[in-house]
Amino acid sequence: MNDKRPVNLDIGTIALPITAYTSILHRVSGVFLVAGMAVLFWLLGTSLSGAEGFEQAKACLDSFWGKLAVWAVLVGLSYHAAAGVKHLIMDAGIGETMKGGETGAKLVFAVTAVMVLLTGLWVW
Repeated sequence: MNDKRPVNLDIGTIALPITAYTSILHRVSGVFLVAGMAVLFWLLGTSLSGAEGFEQAKACLDSFWGKLAVWAVLVGLSYHAAAGVKHLIMDAGIGETMKGGETGAKLVFAVTAVMVLLTGLWVW
C-alpha cells in the first residue's frame, strides 16, 4: 500500500499562517474575557456591598495586582474587539483573499499593540 498521507501532524511543528494565529488568539481572548469579567463582577459586587466593601475594592484596584488584572482584561478586550471588527469587515466581503486576510491580521496586531500601550498608560 502506497500511502501519501502526512505522517507528522504535530501542531507545534506545522507552520501556520498569521491568519491562523489571529483566529486562535481571538478564541483564546474570548475565553479570557469571560474569566476577567467574573473578576470584575466580583469587584463590583464587593464595592456595592457597603462602605467597607467599597474600601476593600478600592484597595484591591489600587494595588499592583489589581491594576495588572484590569490592564490584562483591557488588553484582552482590545484584541478581541480588533479581531471582531476584522471579522465584520470580512463578512462585508472585504479582505476575503489570503493576502487580504494577512493584511487584516497584521492590522489587528498593530491596533492591539497601540491599544495595549494606551491602556497601560491609562491604568498605570
